[in-house]
Amino acid sequence: MIECKNLTKIYRNGDVETVALNNVSFDIEKGDFVSIIGPSGSGKSTLMHILGALDTPTSGTYFLDGKEVSKLSDDDLSELRRDKIGFVFQAFNLLPRTTVLRNVMLPLLYSNKTEEERVKKAKECLAYAGMEESKFLNLSNQLSGGQMQRVAIARSLINDPAIILADEPTGNLDTKTSQVVMQAFQELNSKGHTIILITHEMDIANYAKRVIHIRDGMIEKDEIKK
Repeated sequence: MIECKNLTKIYRNGDVETVALNNVSFDIEKGDFVSIIGPSGSGKSTLMHILGALDTPTSGTYFLDGKEVSKLSDDDLSELRRDKIGFVFQAFNLLPRTTVLRNVMLPLLYSNKTEEERVKKAKECLAYAGMEESKFLNLSNQLSGGQMQRVAIARSLINDPAIILADEPTGNLDTKTSQVVMQAFQELNSKGHTIILITHEMDIANYAKRVIHIRDGMIEKDEIKK
């Protein structure tokens, strides 16, 4: 599904060059659950932006479902992000005075689905993410952190993406709630979803089937969990 070959990313500020990624190569198969872990400044955020089609490498290639992402037009990139990648962020990125149901429906705003179809799909995704039905009409600012992250997960599923890309999804959560959220990702993975998790916490990374360690812009270790 994902093929990265010799990815290098260099940021330039006048005469100063900063190498964020240095010749990074790896593949990710459909249905895998991969965590990418590294300290601050390791290059993991840069790699996440490239995998999410939010940035392009200085050199090297990134193929998603057989397409070289850096060669796509802006319109094609927008379509790819909308249809192929579901994003889950540390800060949830929910509209605070909007209901849970409406937050999940947002990505379908410009789709050709009817209102009834959008509501039905959003309810299905919320149930799939483990959100209790009694909360569907609550405003998102009335929820706990764990509940908000479940809503964010449901929203990421709304367009049936090939990949769920989670950026520090437990960063704002306590330990117990983090465990619940990570178990939700494991359950989604068991149902066939491909998940890529960005984190700096080893205990969170270990929920994945495979852990890629990155440091100083290079892959330090790539291990399959037993």
